[in-house]
Amino acid sequence: MIIYGKNVIKEAVLNKRVIYKMYVDEKANDKKFLNFLKQHEVPYELTNKGHLNNITENAVHNGVVADVKPYSYLNLEDVLNNNKQQKFLMLDEIQDPHNFGAILRSVEATGIDGVILSKKHQVPLTGVVAKTSSGAIEYVPLILVSNLYQTILKLQQESFLVVGTDGRATASYKDIPKDQNLLIIMGNEGYGLRPLIKKGCDLLVSIPMLGKVNSLNVSVATALLLYEII
Repeated sequence: MIIYGKNVIKEAVLNKRVIYKMYVDEKANDKKFLNFLKQHEVPYELTNKGHLNNITENAVHNGVVADVKPYSYLNLEDVLNNNKQQKFLMLDEIQDPHNFGAILRSVEATGIDGVILSKKHQVPLTGVVAKTSSGAIEYVPLILVSNLYQTILKLQQESFLVVGTDGRATASYKDIPKDQNLLIIMGNEGYGLRPLIKKGCDLLVSIPMLGKVNSLNVSVATALLLYEII
């Protein structure tokens, strides 16, 4: 898997991700970053910017690119812990890799226990997601499930309160109880939560809009909810 950007690669190195190949712009003059690679004994190959542009499909790579072991997913059973209060985020068909990456950054910053994703209709883990996450992707438990609705039912059996977001909901996101297990669900950028997922929620909340634009970017809305519940 190709990742790029200094922050992402620094966290990959610190988290001891397997790095198959490291490429650095031959004109790089960031001595601090090069010393970082040297201190962690990471070999690299100097190459030209054109090559870096080609292997990243002209992404903003900051002159450093790595071919690494792909990010892996966990099973729900791996992360459930009945001995402590837990909070999970579920994403229902998020499509934009920039939104996904920004959401992972908020999840890592707030210490949420993991992100639950469907095997279908969900943007995959890519270099864009990693770059936008600014390295947070290294530390966020990513839980892959076959069916989001069935997962909702399972977590309800485990005493989780399932909270969905809906712009027409009368309850505010500030009304979410914070003293219990929580599953927060964020919907697709265009149409929000699918009807079946919305049906499975115990509580629907909205974020009050005081301006003329009636919605927030999903990554911004997610950050608001996550900070509210912690």
